[in-house]
Amino acid sequence: MDRVDEQLRVGLIGAGPWATAVHAPGIADHPGTRLTTVWARREEAAAELAGAHGATVAKTPQDLISEVDAVAFAVPPEVQAEIATRAAEQGRHLVLEKPIAGTLEDAERLADAVKANGVASLVVLTKRYTPETREQLAQLEQQGGWVGGSARWLNGALLGGPFSNSPWRHERGPLDDIGPHAFDLLDATLGTITDVVAANESERGVWQIVFRHEGGATSVATMTMTLPLNPSIAEVIVYGEHGHRVLADRGTTALQAFTNLLDDFVAMVDSGTTEHPLDVRRGLHLQRIIDLARRKAEA
Repeated sequence: MDRVDEQLRVGLIGAGPWATAVHAPGIADHPGTRLTTVWARREEAAAELAGAHGATVAKTPQDLISEVDAVAFAVPPEVQAEIATRAAEQGRHLVLEKPIAGTLEDAERLADAVKANGVASLVVLTKRYTPETREQLAQLEQQGGWVGGSARWLNGALLGGPFSNSPWRHERGPLDDIGPHAFDLLDATLGTITDVVAANESERGVWQIVFRHEGGATSVATMTMTLPLNPSIAEVIVYGEHGHRVLADRGTTALQAFTNLLDDFVAMVDSGTTEHPLDVRRGLHLQRIIDLARRKAEA
C-alpha cells in the first residue's frame, strides 16, 4: 500500500469492553490516526462507540475495509483471522489482538497474506509497549546468563467483570487469552521457546506448562482465570548468573501502552517498514506455542 501523508484512516472491528476502553480512544486521540469507521456484530454497540468518537458505522466488514488505510481488531480470534486476512489481501495495515487466530492453520494463512501484500502489522501484547518492560528487557539482554524462569498469570477474570461474559475466553481459557502475554515475555527474556516439554490443565482450570528455550534455558508458566484472587498476579521472574530479576510493573495503563503501539505503527506505515519484533510473525510464533501446549495437554 502507498505511504499515507496525513492521519491514517483506521477502522475498528469490534465494539466490546476492550474496544471501548482501549482501541477506540487510543486511535481517536492519537495524532497520527483517525478513527473513521466501526463495525461490530451488534450494530447498536457499533453505533454507540462510533458516535462517541465521531466515526461512522459500517454495514459489513468489507464496507469498512474499503474505506480505511488500516484495520484494528477487538473481536474473538476466529473472527479476527478471517477478516484480517481479507483486509491484508486488499492492502490494509493491521493492528491485531492476541491470539491472532483461532487455529494454527488460520494464523499461518494470515501471516502469509501480510507478507505477500507488504502491509504493516502489530500485535497488541500490551506489556511489551510499556517503557518499563522495554527498559528491563534491554537490561536483561545486556546482562545475559539467564538459565531459567517462571511466569505466574493468575486472576478471576472469568468469574466477574467486563470479560466474564466472553464465550471464546470461557471456551479457550487462559491458554489463549493470557498465555500469549506470559509466553512472549518468557521467550523475550530467556530465548526463543523451542519446545513444550509438558502441559497440564487441572480440573479447576489451572494451566501449568514447561518450556525449553533456545540456548538451554527452561521455564514454567502457571495460569488461571478462574480463581478469586484480589489483587491478581501477573509476574515474570528469571534467574541465572546474576541472581534473579522480577519484571516490575510501574503502572503504565493499557491505554498508554496502546498509544505507544500506535507510535510504532504509524512510523512503520510512514516509512514503508513491514517488519517489527511484535508483528504478525510474533503472533504466529505464539500461536504455534499455544497449539503445541494444547496438544501436549490432550495427549
